[in-house]
Amino acid sequence: MKALRTALLACLLALGMTQTHAEDGVTDSSITLGMSSPFTGPNGVYGMQMREAITAYFDQLNKSGGINGRRIELITIDDGYETDRTVANTKTLIQDKRVFALMGYYGSTPTTEAMNKVFGPAKVPLVGTISGAGSLREPVSANPNSRYMFNIRASYADEAEAIVDQILSLGLKNIAVFYQNDGFGKSGLEGVSNAMKRANLAPVAVGTVERNSLDVAKATEAIGKSNPQAVVMVTLYKPTAAFVKAMKQQGQFPMFLTLSPVGGEVLAQELGNEARGIGISQVVPYPWNDTIGVVREYQKLLGKQKDKFSYYGLEGYITARLVAEGIRKMGKDVSREKLVAALEGLQNFDLGGFKVSYGPGSRLGSRFVELTVVGSGGKVIK
Repeated sequence: MKALRTALLACLLALGMTQTHAEDGVTDSSITLGMSSPFTGPNGVYGMQMREAITAYFDQLNKSGGINGRRIELITIDDGYETDRTVANTKTLIQDKRVFALMGYYGSTPTTEAMNKVFGPAKVPLVGTISGAGSLREPVSANPNSRYMFNIRASYADEAEAIVDQILSLGLKNIAVFYQNDGFGKSGLEGVSNAMKRANLAPVAVGTVERNSLDVAKATEAIGKSNPQAVVMVTLYKPTAAFVKAMKQQGQFPMFLTLSPVGGEVLAQELGNEARGIGISQVVPYPWNDTIGVVREYQKLLGKQKDKFSYYGLEGYITARLVAEGIRKMGKDVSREKLVAALEGLQNFDLGGFKVSYGPGSRLGSRFVELTVVGSGGKVIK
């Protein structure tokens, strides 16, 4: 019998089966993560900027030995900013690719659907999504699936309040809203409406555009009739650019402002000189300000290539830093529940001039918002 046990042990050693792990995506030498974002199509630039920074940071970590002796691997899948594809990708990452955790998703409706249908019920943590939707920020007590959703950026309500306060401070009251007809746009519209309501105001007109569409004719007509002094645009860069051009062609020149998901740099590229003067709320620090620690480290990671600096890239870098910190805090004994606990323990955690905070019932992350404007030459300035 002893000889049989010895032979069996030798066989297991040869097959590398002496250790088993309770969690998918974990081996003695690696931890595998998953990411679903748009990498092609009209919004592909957003996902590519995030992925570039995330992979650069993980490559840097792996060259120095990884985290607690394990390399960090990342599997990315293109979802084209389509809800059905995001949900399907999440199933693939969890069920087929068997990743340990998720990160760097894009969009409110796709992520909310994935949270409630896939990664929440599967109890797989997701860190960081480009969305400020309230549906992703419900208290854990109200939606058990939100226990596995760790937001980083401020909410759309936070951004909308900052924008409306700025408009009102200039004495402007006739405010219209142009929004995308999905979870992102509707959350932004609600945020603007609520911020205006506190000042006993309401939007003078609203117009909408469908997701991944550039058909802004009806919205331009509806909003143009109201002769607004300001228009808050809760849209991504291509429909935003189409709307601004259409309004100006009608002889309408209100103050244009938009929320951070638009991507200030790509909007400026799309509009050229017509982007000048557009106000944009931002939820991470200015990526070209090297006096802030987290920005300085991000710039160093990209090798001082200023043409590659971007808000989406910096947000991707911050996301990767948070994931790494959660994994590091777990030590050698890794599990998804321990990652949840490690992230919950990051209260008022300073990444170098940008702080995030979680708790057993809170997944808000940050409420950082600042306003920028597109200046001459298409440069986003503070």
